[in-house]
Amino acid sequence: MELVDSHCHINFEPLGSRLPMVLDHARRNNVAYMLCVSVNMEDFPQVHRLAQQHEHIFASVGVHPNEKEGADPDVEALITLARDSAIVAIGETGLDYFRSQGQLDWQRERFGRHIEAAKQAGKPLIVHSRDAAADTMALLRGHHAHQVGGVMHCFTGDWEVAKQALDLGFYLSFSGIVTFNSATAIQDVARKAPLDRIMVETDCPYLAPVPHRGKTNEPAFVRHTAEFVARLRDMDLLALAAATTDNFFTLFPHAHRVVSKTQIGA
Repeated sequence: MELVDSHCHINFEPLGSRLPMVLDHARRNNVAYMLCVSVNMEDFPQVHRLAQQHEHIFASVGVHPNEKEGADPDVEALITLARDSAIVAIGETGLDYFRSQGQLDWQRERFGRHIEAAKQAGKPLIVHSRDAAADTMALLRGHHAHQVGGVMHCFTGDWEVAKQALDLGFYLSFSGIVTFNSATAIQDVARKAPLDRIMVETDCPYLAPVPHRGKTNEPAFVRHTAEFVARLRDMDLLALAAATTDNFFTLFPHAHRVVSKTQIGA
């Protein structure tokens, strides 16, 4: 069995300082691959270096919607960085109306730049959307994001939002939130979504799933999320793992499977 943590931040503390242990724990829980996601330009070299050093770790390039202080690359700068073979996606990008207040045209403008960069680079989008579903979908449609596709990471919307994303050709990725008792709307989506359009993630070090809720999250814990989604869908974990892993490599064609598993966790 192979699982993919389709969205993690293993360069963040406290994971970064004990990375060998984190990777070994992931390996022992059948997490064979992970996508380390960029949130700003200042830390991007760390993310990039992880993908260069570990053949089972992939990287993205982008600026999180809540980042205000650091560099804010234009379309050409994003395309240039995305040309590197270790970079498989643009993001994370999107809209967040929960943590950012006031006039947010700058968020929408940045999101548009990332969509255009993804289309020109030919690498899919990793989309963050919080309390901004209508505007997120409107911008994805307006910028013809279906031309490149992507994933709605840490999906927390209802079935109506899910259908809009699926209609655009996007995938849905479920984090540990789906295991929370209160997450009934997300669980409904996890049951209904087409099997060939779903993935699982940690978003670590945040959002640890049950039974580790409230603790530091890490890639190994994506197994708990996969087990929970498999139970929701009344299917075998092995089948869910195979489907979500295949979906990852379909969405991110610049990510390649490791031929020899001996290096995983090294």
